Amino acid sequence: MFTGIVEGVGTVNKISKITKNRSAIEMTIDLGKQVKGLKIGQSVALNGVCLTATKISKSKCIFEMIEETTKKTDLGNLKVGGVVNIERSLKAGDRLEGHFVLGHVDGVGIIKKIIKKSKEVQVYFEVPKSLAKYVVKKGSIAIDGISLTVVDVKKTLASVSLIPHTIEITNFHTKKVGDKVNIETDILGKYILKQG
Repeated sequence: MFTGIVEGVGTVNKISKITKNRSAIEMTIDLGKQVKGLKIGQSVALNGVCLTATKISKSKCIFEMIEETTKKTDLGNLKVGGVVNIERSLKAGDRLEGHFVLGHVDGVGIIKKIIKKSKEVQVYFEVPKSLAKYVVKKGSIAIDGISLTVVDVKKTLASVSLIPHTIEITNFHTKKVGDKVNIETDILGKYILKQG
């Protein structure tokens, strides 16, 4: 379980498509100071995708991804040197600063427009048609693992606004029009719609 409050960014150090076991891709990420206290077997959200730490050496950590992960998220498109958002899993008793984020990405969206203003950046992105019903104005959404509030939504085009602090500490300072982003819609909305 995560909150969508990104703790920092990491750098893709190595990607291997030939692994010793049955995973599709093995990825080495330099987590920097976020590695402190991390143990093998624990979960880390990378760009909003919940992955398991399988090997740790100094600040570098290896994560394995199955084919389903590479197909349903944008992690399969990462390249060496790429920047990823990092969030360690929520501990019992921690404050829930964002919203409930599972790290189970629903689909991949595409950035359509970025408007930079003096105190915020507005990002418009296309949501897969199958997810549009879960994206509501003023509702919660996780974009690349960042807990955000939907400003507006029209059919499959949604927008969010990011404050300078969010841009600074996440990988959003590297994003441009046409880039893909991982989308996890609000779990509460999914359950409400399922009951209806």
